Amino acid sequence: MKKAFVLLVLCHFASTVKHSMKYAVTGSSGVPDFPEFVGVLLVDEVQVGHCDSNIRRVEFKQDWVKKIEVDDAHFIEWHSQECLNSHYFFKHFRESLKQRLNKTGDISIVQQMVGCEWDDETGEVVSFNQYSYDGEDFIALDLKTMTWIAPKPQAVLTKHKWDSDRARLNIIKIYLTEHFPEWLKKILDYGKSFLLRTDRPKVSLLQKSPSSPVTCHATGFYPNAAMMFWRKDGEEHHEGVTLGEILPNNDGSFQTSADLKAPGASEDWGSYECVFQLSGVEDNIVTKLDKAVIRTNEEKPTDMTTPISAAVAVLALLLIAATGFIIYKRKQAEKAPDSSTELSEDEPRHLMDEHT
Repeated sequence: MKKAFVLLVLCHFASTVKHSMKYAVTGSSGVPDFPEFVGVLLVDEVQVGHCDSNIRRVEFKQDWVKKIEVDDAHFIEWHSQECLNSHYFFKHFRESLKQRLNKTGDISIVQQMVGCEWDDETGEVVSFNQYSYDGEDFIALDLKTMTWIAPKPQAVLTKHKWDSDRARLNIIKIYLTEHFPEWLKKILDYGKSFLLRTDRPKVSLLQKSPSSPVTCHATGFYPNAAMMFWRKDGEEHHEGVTLGEILPNNDGSFQTSADLKAPGASEDWGSYECVFQLSGVEDNIVTKLDKAVIRTNEEKPTDMTTPISAAVAVLALLLIAATGFIIYKRKQAEKAPDSSTELSEDEPRHLMDEHT
């Protein structure tokens, strides 16, 4: 029964394909050597575009995205204008929250994550839009009721202000449920040779010392919809197992790992095996636990340190610049608002207003 259940779960996992588009935005002050505003466009966790308050324009990171400009100039222009206008909103939003929450110190950070996830099997679209301040949840949109959720008392004032503007909420809903899924599908179509590919990983067994856990490490796979686990005597094994996160590499691929507490000397090491499963690929990669193939620190596996270091660098950027895209546009798109214009988080300006 247990085997049948595991197989059922794995088959369901392999047949489900979900794609996502996220706008991650960070407005900050007092962070050394970091722009005041940073926006990142991620599709299936791959960085597609980037803008910040220094370059003041959108730079697309993939050549195939640039082809969209030929067929849909509005798509490029919208993102470029959005980058400029969002900078001003986040600056005033951040300062207003700092005063309201009575925050001290030079460093303050407002982040937003907004976007959608699309299941290409069922057609289901799940959208999201949420803000945080200094690493803590501040306010999020409930798409079912189209009202804002305030997890803390300090956000209630903003919730009431934003809930009362039904016209803007309707615009936000259109973007989250119609425009964003449409753009996601457009990007997937243009970048299908890259985004819809499947790359099998290189799998290695690593161990720092004879008493350390054995790490099963997979790197270079794509997409990031993957599973790794240990089996013993053909059964999924959980005792003494620690599963790692799926991390990005600098080439757009991913890596992950699963640690196994080293078996005792009297145990049959050959009864253990590491299993890696990639969505869209029928055959699993199974690696037997064999002392002869385990790589140790003495071997200096330099080919493994490059993707790991790259992943750390990417994650460091996303931790600061991760979370969101602005859903507020100013009502006048002809020019960016002057920096002296008085704004608060209760008076957002955003280009979406132009589409009413």
